[in-house]
Amino acid sequence: MALEKPYKDVPGTTIFDSEMARKGYHLNQFCMSLMKAENRARFKADEHAYLSEWPMSEEQKQAVLGRDYNGMLALGGNIYFLAKIFSSDGKSFQYAAALMTGMSEEDYKAMMVSGGRSPDGNRYIGENK
Repeated sequence: MALEKPYKDVPGTTIFDSEMARKGYHLNQFCMSLMKAENRARFKADEHAYLSEWPMSEEQKQAVLGRDYNGMLALGGNIYFLAKIFSSDGKSFQYAAALMTGMSEEDYKAMMVSGGRSPDGNRYIGENK
């Protein structure tokens, strides 16, 4: 029997739980492989070939190739592991967060400097019942 997950209805949020960890295991292991310089070099030299060595779904591989970070999250990616990809691309966490929120990096930075986004609307839907 599946556990009840009241947190599943947080608008605009992908929760990384044990189910997502299982779903994204190989994606996240691929990301962790990028901690080694030789693996980063192999990946950058031929991304398709390097990804073919990992038993990820085709959808996960396409999300990596397209640098679709929101897609990778939905497919079980953990943001702290995905950071290995954008770091390998020479991009910052701020860059990736802005991309994932649909904001320019400058607008994202300004929002964060001014106190971050409002918590309004960021509660799970069933919380106020």
